[in-house]
Amino acid sequence: MIPSKIKIKNKELPDVPGVYLMKDVHGAVIYVGKAASLKRRVRQHFERPHGPHIPEMTKQVVEIDYVEKPTALEALILEANLIKHYWPKYNVLQKDNKSFMYLAITDEEYPRPLLVRGTDLDDDTAKKYKVVFGPYTSSRSLKAALDLVRKAFPWSQCIPGQKRACFYHHLKLCPGVCIGVADKKAYQKTIRDLIKFFEGKKEDILKAYQKEMKAASKEKRYEEAANVRNKIFFLEHIQDVAVLKREDEDVDRIKPGEGMAVNLFGRIEGYDISNISGTSQVASMVVFENGAPAKAEYRKFKIRTVEGPNDVASMRETLMRRLKHREWRKPDLILIDGGLPQVHAAEEVLHHLNIQIPVVGIAKGRERKRNDIICSQVSIELCELCRKYVDLLAQVRDEAHRFAITYHKKVRSKKFLTGK
Repeated sequence: MIPSKIKIKNKELPDVPGVYLMKDVHGAVIYVGKAASLKRRVRQHFERPHGPHIPEMTKQVVEIDYVEKPTALEALILEANLIKHYWPKYNVLQKDNKSFMYLAITDEEYPRPLLVRGTDLDDDTAKKYKVVFGPYTSSRSLKAALDLVRKAFPWSQCIPGQKRACFYHHLKLCPGVCIGVADKKAYQKTIRDLIKFFEGKKEDILKAYQKEMKAASKEKRYEEAANVRNKIFFLEHIQDVAVLKREDEDVDRIKPGEGMAVNLFGRIEGYDISNISGTSQVASMVVFENGAPAKAEYRKFKIRTVEGPNDVASMRETLMRRLKHREWRKPDLILIDGGLPQVHAAEEVLHHLNIQIPVVGIAKGRERKRNDIICSQVSIELCELCRKYVDLLAQVRDEAHRFAITYHKKVRSKKFLTGK
């Protein structure tokens, strides 16, 4: 519990994303932190200190101020800006200036965002960049944030003059700087908007985009108007569960079974089976890392041993084949598109191979209008954690379903044409 003698803004911490500032008896800010839940995170400092300096710090706190933000992503950005402004004593003690992470935008014809450690950033080096943001306390969170906003601001880290387009160009996350097809003027505007976003000026960007969309629509440039509309929608509905990784392991890492732990911000593998009346059966494996698709890690399986429509047996075969690939990285969580029979099938395979990986299922419910987390009796605690992050797991499930359907159509089409 937070001691009653500590003065809290509005007498209560809200259960929303934001940034909190801890002050001493002189009113000096001695610590700045970000939170997906201000209420939960601040309480943890007093109940479960996560660093050697925290107990010493909490004894000096007499006042807690906070700033609410709509998303964890914006809390991450504000935290960095406030740390840079105040350089609070206990932020620096916890992670000295040299080990902080910074976001630098290069000063080039096609500027690139780079992650730079404090050890590699002195005054002379900083002058070589267009702008430098930070310090950020978590390189993982900063990378996740940068990857996330790429959907609205398709930046590139490519050097022009390449013979082949980069992987991200195919995903429409790079405008083609690599192969020289990027519009220079449009790309520079993208970078300016990216800079504004990390300055904490999302509302200014949205207002400008609204004007752009209306002007494009009025001039019947409908495709351009639609692209801007999609950017507006994305910025107003940011799904940023992976951006703010909790510092305390008790929040995002639990032990649902003996010796087993799960990290929902690590590697999640999602599986789905696709067939029509038991024909051309295939399975998909998609991978999310830090809450975002890692498409280079996707795998697909043509079912070999199962006759007829049997999703449970097909899932058993798929996981048996996947888990024999010891060279593939082990997932932190296996997510099955299906109910308890599929979950049990996955657990049977893991038990047979003597491998410990948490397993959950996700189903749409009887009316197919909601997402139900499905767990066996051995993972009830895991279920509680997964329900908090059901939106992330639904994204994994939907991507596994999309990938399976795409592969199934390809296999079925080939079978129709060749008879094989």
